[in-house]
Amino acid sequence: MNPAPVSVQYRVAVVTDIPYLMAVRLAVRENVLRNSALVTGEMCVDYLTRRGWVAEVGGRVVGFAMADLQEYSVWALFVHPDFDRRGIGKALHDQLLDWYFAQTDHPIWLSTVPGTRAEAFYRRQGWQETGRTSSGEVRFERGNGVSDATA
Repeated sequence: MNPAPVSVQYRVAVVTDIPYLMAVRLAVRENVLRNSALVTGEMCVDYLTRRGWVAEVGGRVVGFAMADLQEYSVWALFVHPDFDRRGIGKALHDQLLDWYFAQTDHPIWLSTVPGTRAEAFYRRQGWQETGRTSSGEVRFERGNGVSDATA
C-alpha cells in the first residue's frame, strides 16, 4: 500500500535547520545513529557550508541530503520514517548529484550498512559497489552518469 501523496518543497539547507536535521537523523530505523555525539552541530554547520538540501512537508523538515566536495562523498541522505516511500529520498539524491556533477567530474562515493533498504536504493540509482569500508559498510561510487559509475 502506497502512502498518501504529500506536497513536498525542496530548498537549500541553512544552519537554523540543524535541530530538524538531527531529529530526522535520530528517527531513522536503518543506519541508526546510536551515539549522537558522533554527529555534532559543528559537523552539520561544516557540511551545510559545503552544500545541503532539505525536504519540507507543511513547513516540517522530513528529509535532508549533504554532499562533501572536499572528500568527494555523500555525507548524509535521510528521510524521516513517517515519509518513507514517497520519492523524497530519490528527489534529494537527484538534486545532490545534479549539483555535485555541476561542480566536478570526480566520481562521488558513499557507504552504507549492508542488507539495508539504503543499500538496495543506491543500487537502483546506479551506484556501483567498490568494496567494503574498514567498519564493514558497503562502499559505492558513481560517476557523472550511471554507465560511468567507476570512471
